[in-house]
Amino acid sequence: MRVNLSDLAAKGATPRGFVLALALPLPQNDDTLSKRESADPAKPSRVEGMSADWLGAFAQGLGADILTYACPLLGGDTVMTPGPLMVSITAFGAVPTGRMVPRTGARPGDLLYVSGTIGDAALGLQVRLGKFAAPEVDHLLARYLRPQPRNALAPALLDCASGAMDVSDGLVGDLAKMLRVSGASAEVELSRVPLSSQTAALIAANPSALETALTGGDDYEILASVPPQHAETFEARACEAGVAVTRIGHVTRGDAAPQFRDGSGATIAFLRGSYSHF
Repeated sequence: MRVNLSDLAAKGATPRGFVLALALPLPQNDDTLSKRESADPAKPSRVEGMSADWLGAFAQGLGADILTYACPLLGGDTVMTPGPLMVSITAFGAVPTGRMVPRTGARPGDLLYVSGTIGDAALGLQVRLGKFAAPEVDHLLARYLRPQPRNALAPALLDCASGAMDVSDGLVGDLAKMLRVSGASAEVELSRVPLSSQTAALIAANPSALETALTGGDDYEILASVPPQHAETFEARACEAGVAVTRIGHVTRGDAAPQFRDGSGATIAFLRGSYSHF
């Protein structure tokens, strides 16, 4: 649900509703399609192959997000499957006619902004997998398990941004995608990329974690290009909406890959740009 909402936010869209496809596993040791309740009170009851407690928690969590983000359930389908549980959500949003914020709109001279902090979720996943150790992990795990879509930023994007997309596959790769379809390049100051204190501490202890943070994905923050004349207004509107935004660089001419520079001005290369789904 929140992953879908993040895509809507990046387009400046107001959520209007979503559809849900839910495929529930068949009851264990039973090839019937009927609902069953366990006769043994010591065993968790099962509804269509799933525990009733799980289904109740799922419905409660989804219902809470429906209220929080004003995005109602419009319909969908519920079926049974011999395979694993499958949940699929498609959300719909609306923008004023002709005003959707495209990812193709970045132009040379535009300033580049990101919302929130980068890298928390990617490092949270690695901590969860045991690949990194960190003294403070709760924030990193929460950022991975519970995305925070920036829908409150949508009105500011509509009024001020020339281009935008959500950062789902990693800042380095997603910026390259946006610039490629915009026909432009960019320079980014790595020292300006916003990091949480937990991510900064983990990187200080494990320098290789920097690349993971910048390319790992699951941030669900907003990357936006903003013309300089709109930058002050954009920052003020974001502040009013309660969403932190940070300028990390600017768009340049050409079709070369974006340049990421460290504090000394040296170009930093990454082994991969972003998470690859295939």
